[in-house]
Amino acid sequence: MSQHPEYPGLSGANVVAAAEASLKRLGTDRIDLYYAHFDDEQTPLEETVRAFADLVTDGKVRYVGVSNYSAARVEKWVQIADQNGFARPVALQPHYNLVHRQPYESELAPLAERWSLGVVPYFALASGFLTGKYRTHQDLAGAAREQMAAGYLNERGLAVVRALTEVADGHGVAPATVALAWLQRRPGVVAPIASARTPEQLPDLLAAASLSLSDDELTALDAA
Repeated sequence: MSQHPEYPGLSGANVVAAAEASLKRLGTDRIDLYYAHFDDEQTPLEETVRAFADLVTDGKVRYVGVSNYSAARVEKWVQIADQNGFARPVALQPHYNLVHRQPYESELAPLAERWSLGVVPYFALASGFLTGKYRTHQDLAGAAREQMAAGYLNERGLAVVRALTEVADGHGVAPATVALAWLQRRPGVVAPIASARTPEQLPDLLAAASLSLSDDELTALDAA
């Protein structure tokens, strides 16, 4: 939570109120993993951390995750948790994919390794760009994700798509399958998040779970 329209920000009261609303809406008595989705620098971090910890203590939340936090703020969250005997976060949800690797790899990945955070990257297919279907501006024109994917439509991005396609052709799978399989091989990544807009897109996403990439293929993708 953080940008809930009824409970904006991460004040202690809003964290609890949004959790209660989610429990009621879901018809359950416990949330397995509750994320602080966006940092709220207007609220003291100690207040936010305590509110999430209280939900864990009360049995309403099993585990806490953080998303879209800088490395410094993640580190501060863990420090506050340790100083007060609170449960640490167990999950980190960063923006991370084959064409958007920073600042995750240089700043957040070391923290994830140090504290054994399960990494759950979002935008795993770069707003559809890594499916290989957007190779010209004409391909993007009118697409639902035109604005988000357009930033990758350059020589560097197209080089990645070409490498993806080459590896995908060798396995008889779609580029999207390879992009997700690459993410799954990254240290600490437990599950990439990818969206299927139609049922027909789902098999390519699920196929990543059983695709094994060779070291040479991973090197080629990294090089691109």
